[in-house]
Amino acid sequence: MFEHFYPGMAWAEHQATWPHAQHSRFVQAGGIQWHVQQMGQGPCMLLLHGTGSGNFSWRGLIPALAEDFTVVAPDLPGHAFTSRGPEGALSLPGMAEGLRALMLQLKLTPQVIVGHSAGAAIAAHMALHFDIASRSTLIGLNPAWLPLPGVASWLFGPAAKLAALNPLSAWATAKLAAKPGAVPEWIARTGSTLDAPGIELYTRVLSDSGHAHGVLSMMAAWDLKPLAHRLHEITAPVCMLIGDQDQTVPPALSRQACQRLAHAQLITQTRLGHLAHEEAPLETVQHILRCVQTSIAAQQTDRVL
Repeated sequence: MFEHFYPGMAWAEHQATWPHAQHSRFVQAGGIQWHVQQMGQGPCMLLLHGTGSGNFSWRGLIPALAEDFTVVAPDLPGHAFTSRGPEGALSLPGMAEGLRALMLQLKLTPQVIVGHSAGAAIAAHMALHFDIASRSTLIGLNPAWLPLPGVASWLFGPAAKLAALNPLSAWATAKLAAKPGAVPEWIARTGSTLDAPGIELYTRVLSDSGHAHGVLSMMAAWDLKPLAHRLHEITAPVCMLIGDQDQTVPPALSRQACQRLAHAQLITQTRLGHLAHEEAPLETVQHILRCVQTSIAAQQTDRVL
C-alpha cells in the first residue's frame, strides 16, 4: 500500500561508495528485482541479512568467506536496492519463496545458509518447505526463530503496524533516522557498537523513506508463530552464534530455540550484541567455517552408520 509514495533506493546515487559494489548486479526473479552481490567459487553459501539492514551487513565477512565458497548476498525484498515485489512478498513465506525463485534463476543450490536475525527465520522456513534448502547447513546469527517478548528494540515497534495504514509513517521514520545521533542510539539499543562506516551505512538506508517503508511493511506482515511450532521438524545441521550482549533477541530465547532442534550446536560470542557479525566479522567467519566443517563431519558419519 502507498508504494508509489516510496520509490526504492537509487543505486546510481550510492554505487560509487557502496561496499563491494563491483560485485553487485540486479536479477529479476519471482516478480522482484533483486540487488545481489556474488563473490568467490566453490559450494554455494547464501547470506541473509536481518530486518532494517541490507547485504552491506556482510561487508566484513564476504571476502573471507569467498575464499572457500560462492557467496551470494542479496538485499531482501523492500530493503536497500531490492524492490518490494508483488502482494505478499514481504511476509515470511513470501520472502522465502522469492529467494527460492532467485536461487533457481541463478542456477545455484545453497549448501550453507547463513541468516542473521530475521534472515535466519527465512533460512529456517526455506529448510522446512523447499527441497532446494532442505539439506543445507543452517547457521543462525542471533536468530529470530521464536516470537519476541514485547517490543524488543528499534527493529520492532508500533510503527510497523502503522505502515499498512498511514502513508506518512515511513517518511517520519526516515526523517527521524536522519537526525544526528539517532542511528547510533538505535544501534546501541541492540547491544552492539559499530564503527563510523557501519553507522554511516545504516544511516543511509534508514533515512531513505523507500527502505523505511519496506522495513515497516515487512514487520507488519510477519508472524513467527507458525515457524516456532515447526522448528523441531528441521533435520538439517544447525549452528547458532549468539552474542551474549544481544538486546534484540534475548540469549535465553535463542537457547530455547536451540533446545527445539534435533541437531544444533550453540556458540556464544562474548561482549558482542545483536550485530555481532558486524562488530567482529573475522571472528564470526572462523565460527562459520568451523560450523560447516562440523556439519560435513557429522553428515559423513551418518552416511557410514
